[in-house]
Amino acid sequence: MNFHQQPVSYVESLTLKVLDLPGMSRFYTDVLGFELLEQKNSETILGAGGKEILVLQHSPEFAAKAGRYAGLYHFAVLLPDRKELGKMLLHLHEQRIPIGSSDHQVSEALYLSDPEGNGIEIYRDRAPEEWEWRGDQVHMTVDPLDVQEVAQASNGKKWSGMPAGTVLGHIHLHVSDLQAAHDFYTGAIGFDLVANLGNQALFVSDGNYHHHIGLNIWNGTGIPALPDQAAGLGHYVIRVADEQAQQAMRDRLQVYGAKVRMDGAALETADPSGNRIRILTA
Repeated sequence: MNFHQQPVSYVESLTLKVLDLPGMSRFYTDVLGFELLEQKNSETILGAGGKEILVLQHSPEFAAKAGRYAGLYHFAVLLPDRKELGKMLLHLHEQRIPIGSSDHQVSEALYLSDPEGNGIEIYRDRAPEEWEWRGDQVHMTVDPLDVQEVAQASNGKKWSGMPAGTVLGHIHLHVSDLQAAHDFYTGAIGFDLVANLGNQALFVSDGNYHHHIGLNIWNGTGIPALPDQAAGLGHYVIRVADEQAQQAMRDRLQVYGAKVRMDGAALETADPSGNRIRILTA
């Protein structure tokens, strides 16, 4: 099953508010290999295989955030297979980019930050048949990654950028209240709770994916929303199957008490921590 196409609801793209648009654009194209889809004076649109994944926006009013806020913990780029992950691993090593890594049992992941401190995960999924479900909860680990095996999976092929088939696999957010986040994302958005890390983090998804959205309180409870003029997460996009699914989500959001508005074809809202969301139909 493809967990990033209809009829599944999934996270498709995100927008980052940045301080240095030329520098950040170069990082994401030259270092990480995103395809430049469109370049404007105050915006860069990036993707893979012609599909939008990341938008960088700049305004002279943006300033570096100071303090702890809700917002982006990391966004996760899903590569098509282990071979591509191996090629990326070797490329990042050659570029001398500091990276972390982990084996999550459902996936193998590399971790890094962009020049403005936004967290990035680059990963590949194991086959769903290899995931271990314990009732309605998927078992995920934080084991050491077998870096040598992943590197060998490249089969000596050179990295040549983000391959076609690359998508935004998931997004992981800092929130101010984990219970409120749970109620919003399961009750109003309609995702299923698929993993719970004590009282620190939880993971939700549609269609039995291991997670489309991660939520944590590692920045502290009661943290404020990211200010409008602070660099960081602008908003992210959830893609739903059709207008009926969008309307159902709008109805649930209104019952929940969330503020909603239509901006053209996009349904706009925000979670209880102020993380902004645009909901689009396929």
